Amino acid sequence: MKRIVLFLITNIAVLLVLSVTARLLGVDRFLTSNGLNMGMLLAFAALIGFGGSFISLLMSKTMAKWSTGARVIAQPANQDEAWLVNTVKRLSSKAGLPTPEVAIYDGAPNAFATGASKSKSLVAVSTGLMQSMNKQQVEAVLAHEVAHIQNGDMVTLTLIQGVVNTFVIFLARVAGYAIDSFLRRDDNESGSPGIGYWIGSIVFEILFGILASIVVMYFSRKREFRADAGAASLMGDRRPMIEALRALGNLEAGELPKQMAASGIAGGGMMALFSSHPPLESRIAALEAAR
Repeated sequence: MKRIVLFLITNIAVLLVLSVTARLLGVDRFLTSNGLNMGMLLAFAALIGFGGSFISLLMSKTMAKWSTGARVIAQPANQDEAWLVNTVKRLSSKAGLPTPEVAIYDGAPNAFATGASKSKSLVAVSTGLMQSMNKQQVEAVLAHEVAHIQNGDMVTLTLIQGVVNTFVIFLARVAGYAIDSFLRRDDNESGSPGIGYWIGSIVFEILFGILASIVVMYFSRKREFRADAGAASLMGDRRPMIEALRALGNLEAGELPKQMAASGIAGGGMMALFSSHPPLESRIAALEAAR
């Protein structure tokens, strides 16, 4: 959950910076100088949309380390850290991957994998996870994170985010232009759009961005099922992953950090549409039904 929240927050921040910069440089005035140039607007939206998502991807590992206080284990300080590094190395080798950086951080039970590519990835585990699960369950969680790297989930999510960013920017400016044209319908002057366009495009960019996050989270939930199946394959047995999910479900909600409040452990309803993870019960059922 944490890596996806960080990715989305970084993406939104980068997107806003790029959009504001484009406005200051006069790009929007160029696009609307003789009416709204749809072709140029789509190209501009794609450039900003994919640019924002790829910049977020490149920053993902650094942002994850900074926000969690994760410490990369360069030299294991104890047996637990040595076991952690060796386990990730073994699982990565089995998945045909170079060994990612392995980190540990203080916090409630959780783990994540992130990075711009399979060769520049990071697997991080919280002290809470190490303390609340047995080694077989922790190994299953690690296998799940390695499966995310093996599946290229962060890159896939980046491409999906780039597509939805493109439509958000495109549609927001079309809507802003329509509102401005309506407000200026009795104005005979032509040229650059007025304040209605600037305010309208910003408001719609935020609104469409919220709706777009539902699409991104839908694909995020799908990849969790694949990572669970990948973990079962790497472990050679689905039972450890099932037991790890059950152990996570038995944790008190108060033990989880605020960043995880919208995780798939929560129930259904509207919040489920914005969750990066499906309910644990659904993930366990999918593993139990697998053949």
